[in-house]
Amino acid sequence: MPAADVAATGPADHLATGRDHPAAGRDQPAAGQRHLAAEQAHLARSRAALRRMRERAEALYATGDRVAGDAYTAEQLGRHLSRRVTELADRPDAPLFFGRLTLDPAEPGGPAEPGGPAEPGGPAEPGGPAEHGGQVYHVGRRHVADERGEPLVLDWRAPLSRLFYRASVRDRQGVVVRRRFGFNGGELTSFEDEHLALGEELGTASRILTAEIERPRVGPMRDIVATIQPEQDELVRADLAVSICVQGAPGTGKTAVGLHRAAYLLYLHRERLRRTGVLVVGPNRAFLAYIAAVLPALGEVEVAQATVEGLLTRVPVRAVDAPAVAALKHDVRLAEVLRRAVDGHIAEPTEPVMVSDGSFRWRIGLDPLHRIVEETRREGLPYATGRERVRARVVGLLQRQAEARRAESPGDAWLRRMGRATPVTAFLDAVWPALTAEGLWHLLRTDPAVLASAADGLLSPDEQELLRSGRVGRTPKATRWSAADAVLIDEVAGLLERPAGFGHVVVDEAQDLSPMQCRAIARRSEHGSVTLLGDLAQGTAPWAAADWRESLAHLGKPDAAVVPLTVGFRVPAVVVEFANRLLPALAVDVPPAESLRRDGALDVRTVTDLPGATVAEVRAALGHDGSVGVIAADDAVAGLRAALTDAGVATSTADDVEAAERVTVVAATDVKGLEYDHVVVVEPAAIVAAEPRGLHRLYVVLTRAVSRLTVLHTAPLPTPLAGG
Repeated sequence: MPAADVAATGPADHLATGRDHPAAGRDQPAAGQRHLAAEQAHLARSRAALRRMRERAEALYATGDRVAGDAYTAEQLGRHLSRRVTELADRPDAPLFFGRLTLDPAEPGGPAEPGGPAEPGGPAEPGGPAEHGGQVYHVGRRHVADERGEPLVLDWRAPLSRLFYRASVRDRQGVVVRRRFGFNGGELTSFEDEHLALGEELGTASRILTAEIERPRVGPMRDIVATIQPEQDELVRADLAVSICVQGAPGTGKTAVGLHRAAYLLYLHRERLRRTGVLVVGPNRAFLAYIAAVLPALGEVEVAQATVEGLLTRVPVRAVDAPAVAALKHDVRLAEVLRRAVDGHIAEPTEPVMVSDGSFRWRIGLDPLHRIVEETRREGLPYATGRERVRARVVGLLQRQAEARRAESPGDAWLRRMGRATPVTAFLDAVWPALTAEGLWHLLRTDPAVLASAADGLLSPDEQELLRSGRVGRTPKATRWSAADAVLIDEVAGLLERPAGFGHVVVDEAQDLSPMQCRAIARRSEHGSVTLLGDLAQGTAPWAAADWRESLAHLGKPDAAVVPLTVGFRVPAVVVEFANRLLPALAVDVPPAESLRRDGALDVRTVTDLPGATVAEVRAALGHDGSVGVIAADDAVAGLRAALTDAGVATSTADDVEAAERVTVVAATDVKGLEYDHVVVVEPAAIVAAEPRGLHRLYVVLTRAVSRLTVLHTAPLPTPLAGG
């Protein structure tokens, strides 16, 4: 958009308009009011243009089947246009743009690369630096163009938009003025300028930026495109080929960084990632529901989301292991046990192969058969692929004999018949028998001798006995499998055949992944990259990671950089400092979290009636804006929810992220990754006593508050908290 369309404000205008947020221009000077009106008009034009873009996509979708040359093309075109219609959906309650850049006419800013995506398939953006001098660009969630194709809003992922996040007084990168907009719902109400050319940079003093970060939250997680900080932007824009691990303290935005990186990579590598896919792995279904709205809000609607258990669907999970059994099954030594068990089925040939095709009898001696098996074994192929390779090589030897006898090559039908001939399949079953993942793990659970051979030197006799404990059906199909069994069966399946992989995988709350779960994800990202997100201090599983390097090695990305995020923007400092008292007792080497928020509140109270005090506290919390989370030990949730219901307070569960109720009662074991404006923690001592890593669980619970934290207890507080 030309600079003349919306003029930049001068320093006086900035002081008048910027400091008055969030009032909708109230008491602002006339110049500020004019600029505000011009920006509101630009928003209206942009929304109208987006509506036209969607209407054109809908019209193409309606007629696509008549222009496609064949059924396949029609189907592919239909999918593309349907996706395009969805991507262009407007959100009236959210700002279409959140920032604006005014660039220096004498010193064009912007990155050296072109403004558009590196691959075809994304929206066109302005070109190289020479085109940017003196221009004004609005930055928003997606690209919007007028009828001439001129950009009204730049996608936040475009290289030029990077300046909005990276420019500073010390490194202006050609930016004269950076403007931020304040919104109430979808209505533009105010703006705030930073005149970088005059040495003016607000940073955390920006009232609009602060208001957006601290805005009360009800329902699913929101995107953070308006508030991305430079250190977060570095991670978001990391190259597709690069795997990274983000050690993020509570409130540092690590989840948002991972999701926005997925959106950025899809923008920059649209066609490649459309073929291979992007996967987001979360700790539980409630967490996935919580984050589900972020990527669609950024125009990305085809990202797969799953829990680890949701990826492992070969067998239904209908049993629960004892804790010791589950811990053993998640031990990485089981990977070698399973590999040995699979390899143990490969045998040496013991007799020649004799095959008749009705006209001639062909013979393959032991020496060439030994060579076939040995060569195939050395190639390190998946087991099922190796079996077919052995079959193909045996048929190849038969083919050469037939060619030598007949002076011509036999046809495809003859080759297929030889591959299915009884002597050939009998040979295969003897030296490289067909296996199923469920069948092999069932065999190990039911045959002590087979397990002892595979586990020799790896598992003690007692561990082998523990691994075989529990009920096992007479057949794999009749067996009730546990979640840990599903991980091991997936490991075997990966030894038999390579699963399809994703181009990029985002793994959140990764500190709780076991080595075997890491390997399951690694099989799905062998040729792609990974964004690993987590906090070692929040590790609550029995096998929780103590060192990111070990997790990265199991994920097949040992060289990935580990980047700490320690400065929080969501959790208030008073809450962070209280939770940090637990860190010395957690035995993890992570830097303490810090927070830029000084507005929060902490209230720790001893009470005599926990249900009554909880009801009173929730009622008080409802007097403020935002969501309320009541967090307690798992066995106390039902009673607290009943007390609130009896008191006339409507509540939701963690899975009900779309529910209208502002109050959620959630078990401590389900709260990871979630956050609420006001958190009421009920009886910390019970949360700690409920599981071996109870102090880690309490650290997670205490850091879910983004405005106010109330701790109610009758029993003494855990020792690390009591000393403050």
